[in-house]
Amino acid sequence: MLRRMGALSFAFLPLAVSPAMAAPSLPSGLTAEQIDTVVERARDAFHVPGIGVAIVHDGQVVFARGYGRRGEDAQSGNVDTRTLFAIGSNTKEFTTTALAMLVDEGKLKWDDRVIDHMPEFRVADPAITRDFRVSDLLTHHSGMGLGAGDLMLFSHSTFTRPEVLAALPYMPFTAPFRMDYAYNNLLYVVAGALVERISGTGWEDFVQSRLIDAAGLPACQSTPPVKGQVDVATGQGGDPVLPDRAALQLPAVAPAGGIWCSVDGISRWVQMYLNGGKTPEGKTIISMAQRDAVWAPHALLPLPDTAQATEGHFRAYGYGWFNEDFFGKRRVWHTGTIDGMVSYVSFLPEMQTGIVVLTNHDDPHAIYSIQTTLNSLVVTGKSADWVKHWKDEATAKDAQDAKMAATQGPGSPARPFIHLSSHDAHDYVGLYHDDWRGDMHVTQQGTALRLAFGKASGLAGPLQALPHDLFVVRWDDRAQDAEDDCYVQFERDMTGKVTGMKMQVIGSDFSFDAQDLHPRRISDQP
Repeated sequence: MLRRMGALSFAFLPLAVSPAMAAPSLPSGLTAEQIDTVVERARDAFHVPGIGVAIVHDGQVVFARGYGRRGEDAQSGNVDTRTLFAIGSNTKEFTTTALAMLVDEGKLKWDDRVIDHMPEFRVADPAITRDFRVSDLLTHHSGMGLGAGDLMLFSHSTFTRPEVLAALPYMPFTAPFRMDYAYNNLLYVVAGALVERISGTGWEDFVQSRLIDAAGLPACQSTPPVKGQVDVATGQGGDPVLPDRAALQLPAVAPAGGIWCSVDGISRWVQMYLNGGKTPEGKTIISMAQRDAVWAPHALLPLPDTAQATEGHFRAYGYGWFNEDFFGKRRVWHTGTIDGMVSYVSFLPEMQTGIVVLTNHDDPHAIYSIQTTLNSLVVTGKSADWVKHWKDEATAKDAQDAKMAATQGPGSPARPFIHLSSHDAHDYVGLYHDDWRGDMHVTQQGTALRLAFGKASGLAGPLQALPHDLFVVRWDDRAQDAEDDCYVQFERDMTGKVTGMKMQVIGSDFSFDAQDLHPRRISDQP
């Protein structure tokens, strides 16, 4: 269960206005009081310690404020407009913008074959490998399953980027190529490697120098924060102690979700995009043609449950951006979730408006509530009670999950726990190996069994037995991993010997893609 917290205080920060420019004005239909009200309500309803919000309109940042605290600790400092948040998958737009720069420079085309730039590139199907285009890395229609390979990127993984790429051929395809939408971080890591290959510069350095610094994004960085940086948010269940710079390990996931940025930084990024790829001072980062290319719909998606309420008729994915119609206006947006934080960037291009929301709580309902409300007010001048809508949905889901756990979950009458003798427990001990995720270890102490992942700093936990070779693993790190407890189904051959296992996450975290694992037992010594 996620930790819940009570109502929190919030701090307002003044918006600095240059005397050389006219006083900035919020979009018609939106007031500062309305923003404060919906943020405070959402923060209270979903127990979010801190939130940063910015509004860009007609080329100017017209609103920027921090609310609440930088972390769960009551002593953590207040959020301000320079507080660094992990923006998760809103990093993807930086990677696609980096590719767009290379297209502008004539070094790449969107329909180039990946193997023509990276001859070592491979996926499970040789025919698909030969036809895999740069654009196929970006639209989530590869045929791999939802969250495929995320266990190499998250959940304490210590995989390096080259190791992730080497494991790519072992990822299973679950749908036809270019047919079904399934969100995928793994291929954005490949896209980052493509940036590195073509530019001859590491992804972090390219993004920092050619995008963040070149566009003048304040308080924004392509690498994780380190000791000595003070104005840094801590996500839900996170450790506020930052690593020494010398000990910093660059995450393999970075091109898909590694950037840390502030409200001030992202709002300037929004200015650049709304200005057709140019900074407010007129410096071109990408051409208007490439801005339009990454924003264009490239793959159709199903409509969301909220489509009727927002008068939506289509949804699509571009290159790192979602597209939809919203009360008759085009909306371009993306969310990001990582390290216990959630971000949301939304554009209404016809209204020349962009909205940024950054939070330090691992629950998207707060940003859904804030963004849907603010976008509705900008487009229509009014809004439904989206805080109540998302709170009711979250409450209903919690009740449904609790009922399912009580009637069908592990330990329920339908699936009672059983006790194994030391002899019976020993059947499962051993070293297991999965083609893409690597080694897993099952160890025994007395009658107790434990499962631990290799290439992970702390992903381990006790195995509790259910009937028919079925177990539940409950991960040790309850603050971060409780939502990812898994069923573990051991398999036996015709002689009764345990030969392998399958796994399935009990909760709904698609990034814990245990269903894609099929570890084989390769030794009875763990």
